[in-house]
Amino acid sequence: MYIDEGAGAPLGPIGKSMADFASSAAAGQFAVSQSGGDALLSAIRTMMTWVDKNIGRLDILSQVPQLGSSNGAQVMGPYVQSVASDGEGFLTQLTAFRESLVKAEEGITQAMANYQQVDNLNASKLV
Repeated sequence: MYIDEGAGAPLGPIGKSMADFASSAAAGQFAVSQSGGDALLSAIRTMMTWVDKNIGRLDILSQVPQLGSSNGAQVMGPYVQSVASDGEGFLTQLTAFRESLVKAEEGITQAMANYQQVDNLNASKLV
Protein backbone atom coordinates (compact mmCIF):
# COMPACT_ATOMS: atom_id res chain seq x y z
CA MET A 1 0.00 0.00 0.00
CA TYR A 2 1.25 3.48 -0.86
CA ILE A 3 1.66 5.70 2.18
CA ASP A 4 1.92 9.38 1.43
CA GLU A 5 4.55 10.73 3.76
CA GLY A 6 5.15 13.95 1.87
CA ALA A 7 4.67 17.43 3.24
CA GLY A 8 1.17 17.99 4.52
CA ALA A 9 0.17 14.31 4.28
CA PRO A 10 -2.40 12.83 3.83
CA LEU A 11 -2.69 13.42 0.13
CA GLY A 12 -0.01 16.08 0.47
CA PRO A 13 1.38 15.84 -3.05
CA ILE A 14 -2.05 15.38 -4.65
CA GLY A 15 -3.60 18.21 -2.66
CA LYS A 16 -0.62 20.44 -3.44
CA SER A 17 -0.78 19.45 -7.07
CA MET A 18 -4.43 20.44 -7.32
CA ALA A 19 -3.75 23.74 -5.53
CA ASP A 20 -0.87 24.42 -7.95
CA PHE A 21 -3.13 23.46 -10.85
CA ALA A 22 -5.77 25.99 -9.75
CA SER A 23 -3.09 28.65 -9.18
CA SER A 24 -1.61 28.06 -12.64
CA ALA A 25 -5.03 28.47 -14.22
CA ALA A 26 -5.65 31.65 -12.19
CA ALA A 27 -2.32 33.00 -13.47
CA GLY A 28 -3.45 32.31 -17.05
CA GLN A 29 -0.76 29.72 -17.69
CA PHE A 30 -3.07 27.40 -19.60
CA ALA A 31 -6.50 27.27 -21.17
CA VAL A 32 -9.14 24.63 -21.85
CA SER A 33 -11.80 24.76 -24.55
CA GLN A 34 -15.49 24.79 -23.63
CA SER A 35 -16.10 21.23 -24.81
CA GLY A 36 -12.96 19.88 -23.16
CA GLY A 37 -13.70 21.75 -19.94
CA ASP A 38 -17.31 20.59 -19.88
CA ALA A 39 -16.19 16.97 -20.19
CA LEU A 40 -13.65 17.37 -17.39
CA LEU A 41 -16.14 19.19 -15.15
CA SER A 42 -18.70 16.48 -15.75
CA ALA A 43 -16.24 13.80 -14.64
CA ILE A 44 -15.15 15.83 -11.59
CA ARG A 45 -18.73 16.53 -10.55
CA THR A 46 -19.74 12.89 -11.04
CA MET A 47 -16.93 11.84 -8.71
CA MET A 48 -17.87 14.57 -6.18
CA THR A 49 -21.46 13.34 -6.20
CA TRP A 50 -20.33 9.75 -5.66
CA VAL A 51 -18.14 10.73 -2.71
CA ASP A 52 -20.91 12.89 -1.21
CA LYS A 53 -23.49 10.12 -1.56
CA ASN A 54 -21.26 7.40 -0.14
CA ILE A 55 -19.12 9.02 2.55
CA GLY A 56 -21.91 8.78 5.13
CA ARG A 57 -22.57 5.16 4.30
CA LEU A 58 -18.87 4.39 4.43
CA ASP A 59 -18.53 6.02 7.85
CA ILE A 60 -19.44 2.65 9.32
CA LEU A 61 -15.86 1.67 8.48
CA SER A 62 -14.66 3.99 11.25
CA GLN A 63 -16.29 1.75 13.86
CA VAL A 64 -14.66 -1.31 15.38
CA PRO A 65 -16.24 -4.24 13.52
CA GLN A 66 -18.04 -6.90 15.51
CA LEU A 67 -15.83 -9.86 14.65
CA GLY A 68 -16.55 -11.96 17.68
CA SER A 69 -14.86 -12.63 20.99
CA SER A 70 -11.92 -14.77 19.91
CA ASN A 71 -8.40 -13.56 20.53
CA GLY A 72 -7.87 -12.96 16.79
CA ALA A 73 -11.11 -10.99 16.51
CA GLN A 74 -10.13 -8.81 19.47
CA VAL A 75 -6.79 -8.05 17.83
CA MET A 76 -8.17 -7.46 14.32
CA GLY A 77 -11.13 -5.22 15.27
CA PRO A 78 -9.14 -2.10 16.23
CA TYR A 79 -6.71 -2.70 13.37
CA VAL A 80 -9.53 -2.78 10.81
CA GLN A 81 -10.92 0.43 12.29
CA SER A 82 -7.57 2.21 12.08
CA VAL A 83 -7.06 1.16 8.45
CA ALA A 84 -10.26 3.04 7.66
CA SER A 85 -9.84 6.16 9.76
CA ASP A 86 -6.24 6.88 10.78
CA GLY A 87 -4.05 9.49 9.09
CA GLU A 88 -3.55 7.33 6.01
CA GLY A 89 -6.91 5.60 6.29
CA PHE A 90 -9.44 5.15 3.54
CA LEU A 91 -11.95 7.64 4.95
CA THR A 92 -9.26 10.23 5.60
CA GLN A 93 -7.96 9.85 2.06
CA LEU A 94 -11.47 9.94 0.60
CA THR A 95 -12.15 13.24 2.37
CA ALA A 96 -8.86 14.69 1.13
CA PHE A 97 -9.65 13.43 -2.37
CA ARG A 98 -13.00 15.26 -2.25
CA GLU A 99 -11.20 18.46 -1.30
CA SER A 100 -8.78 18.03 -4.21
CA LEU A 101 -11.74 17.70 -6.59
CA VAL A 102 -12.90 21.18 -5.53
CA LYS A 103 -9.50 22.58 -6.49
CA ALA A 104 -9.60 20.69 -9.80
CA GLU A 105 -13.03 22.15 -10.54
CA GLU A 106 -11.75 25.67 -9.78
CA GLY A 107 -8.77 25.14 -12.07
CA ILE A 108 -10.82 23.84 -14.99
CA THR A 109 -13.40 26.62 -14.64
CA GLN A 110 -10.63 29.24 -14.68
CA ALA A 111 -8.87 27.54 -17.61
CA MET A 112 -12.14 27.67 -19.58
CA ALA A 113 -12.39 31.41 -18.86
CA ASN A 114 -8.76 31.78 -20.00
CA TYR A 115 -9.59 30.03 -23.27
CA GLN A 116 -12.57 32.32 -23.86
CA GLN A 117 -10.44 35.37 -23.13
CA VAL A 118 -7.71 34.31 -25.58
CA ASP A 119 -10.32 33.39 -28.19
CA ASN A 120 -12.01 36.80 -27.88
CA LEU A 121 -8.64 38.58 -28.06
CA ASN A 122 -7.66 36.69 -31.21
CA ALA A 123 -11.07 37.29 -32.77
CA SER A 124 -10.78 41.03 -32.14
CA LYS A 125 -7.49 41.06 -34.07
CA LEU A 126 -9.25 39.66 -37.12
CA VAL A 127 -11.79 42.49 -37.32
